[in-house]
Amino acid sequence: MLNITFYIFIGITAIQLFYYLIVFGKFAFSKPDKGSPKKIPVSVIVCAKNEAENLKKYVPLIAEQNYPDFEVVLIDDASSDETLDVLEEFEKQYSNVRLVKVENNEAFWANKKFAVTLGIKAATKDYLLFTDSDCYPSSNEWLSQMSAQFTQTKTIVLGYGAYEKVKRSFLNKIIRFDEMLRATQYMSWAKMGSPYTGEGRNMAYKKEEFFNANGFMSHMHVRSGEDAMFVNQVATGKNTTVCYTPESFTYCPPKKSFGQWFAQKKRQVYLHSQFKTGDKIKIRLFFIAQLLFPLFAAGLLIAGFDWMFVVPVIGFRYLIAWLTVGYSAGKLKEKDVIYWFPFIEIFLIFTQLNVYISNMFSKPVLWK
Repeated sequence: MLNITFYIFIGITAIQLFYYLIVFGKFAFSKPDKGSPKKIPVSVIVCAKNEAENLKKYVPLIAEQNYPDFEVVLIDDASSDETLDVLEEFEKQYSNVRLVKVENNEAFWANKKFAVTLGIKAATKDYLLFTDSDCYPSSNEWLSQMSAQFTQTKTIVLGYGAYEKVKRSFLNKIIRFDEMLRATQYMSWAKMGSPYTGEGRNMAYKKEEFFNANGFMSHMHVRSGEDAMFVNQVATGKNTTVCYTPESFTYCPPKKSFGQWFAQKKRQVYLHSQFKTGDKIKIRLFFIAQLLFPLFAAGLLIAGFDWMFVVPVIGFRYLIAWLTVGYSAGKLKEKDVIYWFPFIEIFLIFTQLNVYISNMFSKPVLWK
């Protein structure tokens, strides 16, 4: 029986090595492509709901990008704070700012996709670049770097939306490691020719992609996911590329408590459950292998199986995983989190399991 268990353990390890070396290695060991500079017209779209203070800080960083032809479409999604007043002032201050006011609609109550749809329809440029109202670009070349990836065939660009570093916070390291690994996954699959999701904090696509897909209508019943579910619907190996030059990153303040971050994870996992079947399988297979690996390793050692067979497998798996994730962390400027890799990984595995179980009993809140 122990021999059979060991062979299953080897199979689980093989699955993980496939992901780390073949899939994630496609991103981890690649060089970023800066693309060729473009002067294509771009509309930057920012949807805000009760984000007055963040908008005061971040809109100028977007409106003053070093780019020849762009506008900023600011969407007030029926805010109850001073958001609308702040956006109206920016509309007066910047000639390239357009304001879209969204009122609550009974048919689309609290549905972010409705607000984003109105913003897209109001945009006058052919290419759309998205970020969130609590995010800011890492440089004034953000727009230039993201738009440089567009070609005649590549009409969807997936970027990296990072989280700010917080000193002396282990939770912050966990959050940033989790986002770094998530970005590694979706960028790797995109480079493999099988994109499945993107991050609305930093993503771009040609407007015609939106209208060709009839917008968000196929998943309008899900109040959020205007980024992840749209990419899952329309992205292909032919029309999708990635951008991960440091100048193209955006940054957001991370969640401050475990509860807030856990709620965010619930939303992510729920949206994954709405993906295409093939995409759900590749996401869940990785997680299942991640979960079973430490359980089988510990079980074999506790049961007295020859450690000279088990320990080398464990060591080799961790060496490959650590190297691959380490190279990815370096590309995404998250090197400090990699030193905690084994501990954070175990923590994330069982947190993810808790998220799956929690979502079975209660749906997450998807939009404010």
